[in-house]
Amino acid sequence: MPQNIHRYERALRIALGLILTSLAFVGPANYWFLLGLIPLVTGLVGWCPPYSLLGINTNKGSSSR
Repeated sequence: MPQNIHRYERALRIALGLILTSLAFVGPANYWFLLGLIPLVTGLVGWCPPYSLLGINTNKGSSSR
């Protein structure tokens, strides 16, 4: 599967995912931190399934390795 997320967007997704998943260690116990896994995983992999379904590719102009 080719990457469809630009490197800057990937960095933003990874940062947001790490912030959201860190909520597991702060405050009252809840499962909202699991939402942070979605941007974290898509940022690490570089491929977003909804982008693929909608034909969106923000990785144009950069290497798709």
